[in-house]
Amino acid sequence: MAEQTPLELFRQVLGGAARAMAREPEVELSFTADAPFASGKAVKVPLPGRGLPADQVAEARGFADGFALRLRHHDAALHARNSPGDAIARAVFDAAEQARVEAIGTRAMAGVADNLDHALRLRLRSDPIARARTREEVPLASAVGLMVRERLTGRETPETAEGGLAMVREWIEDKAGADLDALGLVIDDQRAFAQLATRLLEDLQLVEGEVQPEAQTDQGEEGEGDDQSGGEEGAEQDDSGSAETGEVEVRSESAETAENDAEGEQSGDEMSDDVGDMGDDGEEGMVPARPNRPPADMIPGFDYRPYTTRFDEVVSATDLCDEEELARLRAYLDQQLVHLQGAVTKLANRLQRRLMAQQSRSWDFDQEEGLLDAARLARVVVSPGHSLSYKIERDTEFRDTVVTLLIDNSGSMRGRPISIAAISADILARTLERCGVKTEILGFTTRAWKGGQSREAWLQAGRPPAPGRLNDLRHIVYKQADEPWRRARRNLGLMMREGLLKENIDGEALLWAHGRLIARPEERRILMVISDGAPVDDSTLSVNSGAYLERHLRQVIGWIEGKSPVELVAIGIGHDVTRYYARAVTIMDAEQLGGTMVEQLAGLFDLDS
Repeated sequence: MAEQTPLELFRQVLGGAARAMAREPEVELSFTADAPFASGKAVKVPLPGRGLPADQVAEARGFADGFALRLRHHDAALHARNSPGDAIARAVFDAAEQARVEAIGTRAMAGVADNLDHALRLRLRSDPIARARTREEVPLASAVGLMVRERLTGRETPETAEGGLAMVREWIEDKAGADLDALGLVIDDQRAFAQLATRLLEDLQLVEGEVQPEAQTDQGEEGEGDDQSGGEEGAEQDDSGSAETGEVEVRSESAETAENDAEGEQSGDEMSDDVGDMGDDGEEGMVPARPNRPPADMIPGFDYRPYTTRFDEVVSATDLCDEEELARLRAYLDQQLVHLQGAVTKLANRLQRRLMAQQSRSWDFDQEEGLLDAARLARVVVSPGHSLSYKIERDTEFRDTVVTLLIDNSGSMRGRPISIAAISADILARTLERCGVKTEILGFTTRAWKGGQSREAWLQAGRPPAPGRLNDLRHIVYKQADEPWRRARRNLGLMMREGLLKENIDGEALLWAHGRLIARPEERRILMVISDGAPVDDSTLSVNSGAYLERHLRQVIGWIEGKSPVELVAIGIGHDVTRYYARAVTIMDAEQLGGTMVEQLAGLFDLDS
């Protein structure tokens, strides 16, 4: 047999990766010199040069990954049912859906994210948005698709399209900014995403507003609600009785969504069997147990907006300083807290014992059947006819859990508070990892004092009134949930870096951390916020009402506590945060932080047991 060329070997490897990502063994991948496309399970990606140049290889991988993600996470029939008839509206709707499926891969796999970026840059070379000179020349589908991508992934728009996007960005933000913010909460639920995308089209005045399910139930027309959601929801309502209020109608729709997900309509293979059972029950008022498929009414509506998001960033700790400096900062952190580490470690060990006790196996003995009980071997020899010599293992009720620690990285945390927060988060992450509980560590601050580039853009625009949030956000990922503790350990030293800690805009930080949690597959999600007071940003508060940031924080907290499946708990350092959070504790001395974090988490797990 003739030896295969490197190009053919690359095609085979790329095809295997596409089949694995799509979870579809019949995907066939080939190269094309024309435009890449996918038809059914046949995928054609750009043909790289014979020497396999790195940039061309990355582009081919990007298109293959994009097609594979669409096969796995996209339901064509569901998409067609919700797609609008108008050509421009349909193009925007399609672009938002493509951004959704690619964002799922981007958020889960760093390599896929880089590949998709290469493919996007290649697509934008021929997109009119890269050549647009006036607002009318900007294709709305491309602009909305890029802004949805920014919201769902936090990745910046390529420079080739930034100029064209800037011409329509503010108009889109003004008309549909709240819709764009809400899309990240339903990224795993195509049905709910399509509903929000339709609302976005309405706010952009691309389609005429249609009567929503809530309005239909106010009229008492159950049949009209069935028309909105399809025949399956009608069957659901027949089983559970007619909907008498809008609240019942929305919940029934959520139950139907859980049922369809469990049957595999979207990414059902990722769902637990328990969730499928709950969806099939069809009980009136049931909310899906799998909370990363939120109900349709889980949509935030806040009287708050950023002036611009162009200069915001979500950045990994490793991107803010080099490896050598991270190692030095981590060593400095360890030296600062040698005496504290022992005390917090003891408390962490106590937490570990509690968690392991909840997860430990238990047995029912003296059973008629099951596994032979070794302790009863003597009985078996002496009385072989005795039937009660078996044991059965009980199923553990400890739910799959992820914990996010969101740490205030504002300037007022400088010194001992931020040092203790860092080491406590480090020890907790190590402890929870040993117990099989995944942990994510995030931080939030701003890129500049007193406004940064956002304020400059506002000044250049002539100081329009009530601009909203007027600073550049910096959200930092110190440790991802799926990242082993040993790899992320040095990252926490970044909190010791001079000049990192600036101002704090808590409301948007909570929404960001909450959105990352909602996208997780775990059954239980816990968000612990560590802060030393109310949100403060001089630039924003100088041109808005004095309670602008605080009011938004209260709205976000109320929405999470009232609507979201995420469990929210807060620890205030030196300031009372119990006036914001329903489940919170305030400590006056930063030395108490480690023990308080452990006790708060232990209390949550004890409540669950």
